[in-house]
Amino acid sequence: MAKLIGYARVSTRQQSTDRQETDLLAAGVRRDDLYVDHGVSGARASRPEFDRALEALVEGDTLVITTLDRLGRSTQNMLAFANELRDRGAGLRVLNLGGGDVDTTTPMGSMLFTIMAALAQMEHEIKSERVTDSISKRRAAGKNLGGRPVRVTDSQIRTAMRLVDAGEPAARVVRDLGMSRATFYRRSRALVA
Repeated sequence: MAKLIGYARVSTRQQSTDRQETDLLAAGVRRDDLYVDHGVSGARASRPEFDRALEALVEGDTLVITTLDRLGRSTQNMLAFANELRDRGAGLRVLNLGGGDVDTTTPMGSMLFTIMAALAQMEHEIKSERVTDSISKRRAAGKNLGGRPVRVTDSQIRTAMRLVDAGEPAARVVRDLGMSRATFYRRSRALVA
């Protein structure tokens, strides 16, 4: 007998799958056929509960997800996955795709899935482009990009260099000043150059 296999995912442990689970259960997925990954990115190849959901799928079953981005990031991967399901005789149902419920077991659902997967990838690429552009503009303007603050000052490096030149072991000097040897050698080369 064909059944619905539900899958929910959140990227961080702080996020909740409550809304996804509620939607999946309302769509007819039984609680024992619901698989949930917490703190797992869609870009990762291995998602433990997703893998278990796929193992549970047999011919005639349908994998149910709430939104397209629960599957992954690229159109190519999503389409390959939809084709793999089709080859196995299983379907894919996306509850909130284009304002409605899309089932890839129908020709119209399959076409809509393809279009929406392409749009989802395009949106991801546009976001990535914007971030890259913003970073380039901030760099060109000489603005701070954030990141880890420099904890070791040039003055501390010069002091460490004098101590090492005076015969102190480098390992002890850098430990006492709270830096790694790699930082000391890299920064001292930069100051000498």
